[in-house]
Amino acid sequence: MKQPFNPDASGLTFDFSNRIFLITGGTSGIGLAAASMALTAGASVCIVGSTRGKGATAMNQLKQFGEKACFFQADVSKPVQCEAVIKKVAKQFKTLDVVINSAGIFRSGFIDSITEPEFDRIMDTNLKGTFFICKYALPLLRNSRHAAIINISSDAGIHGNRQCPDYTASKGAITLLTKALALDLAHENIRVNCVCPGDIITPMLEEECVKQPDQKVYLKNLTDPYPAGRLGQPEEVASVVCFLASDAASFVTGAAWPIDGGITAQ
Repeated sequence: MKQPFNPDASGLTFDFSNRIFLITGGTSGIGLAAASMALTAGASVCIVGSTRGKGATAMNQLKQFGEKACFFQADVSKPVQCEAVIKKVAKQFKTLDVVINSAGIFRSGFIDSITEPEFDRIMDTNLKGTFFICKYALPLLRNSRHAAIINISSDAGIHGNRQCPDYTASKGAITLLTKALALDLAHENIRVNCVCPGDIITPMLEEECVKQPDQKVYLKNLTDPYPAGRLGQPEEVASVVCFLASDAASFVTGAAWPIDGGITAQ
């Protein structure tokens, strides 16, 4: 499912020396790609994931960065664990500059098939996790001269998507939460933006693909609507996330950036 991508194609060079990043959902997909990119640019990065196994696998991929990378296990759907993660960051680094909320889950189905526990799981992970990580990170971010929050929304956070009303609701809420926080925090020099990816070739998409009776037809139907003629790569999202985290985006706040091969332009 991989497609060619040159991570240097943008021509952007980031310098995150002496900056501390916290990335939820950092053990795979977009979160892991952003972690690798930030570490390459000199940051120290704490990745957060729900299982130790995935954390160990991700840390093995980041081992070249040594002690600049660390892993904290937490289920961000539980606010008490969100608070605990921020306390760990404070204890280890004393400060925090960039928060990337990438933890998220997906399910498909019509509204009449969705149970209350399934609805709660989507909203708790995607929306509540983002909300409470932001809440508990604020005291540390207020002490940073480079404070930025980047939330991972979706093209479904811009327009309605078929057969995933609970997921779409969670991502639409993230988009507007981003704008609300940007307004509330601008006077404190904390920038808040979100990115809205289309279908990206991540483990989450691959898991959904495996469930399909005909994977080739599923991928064709998924790809055909994209004007760009293909699906995206995690690094293509991570490069925009890192731009929004950088001083190059110092006048950018409250924005929702589509990274979707043109699908929301239709």
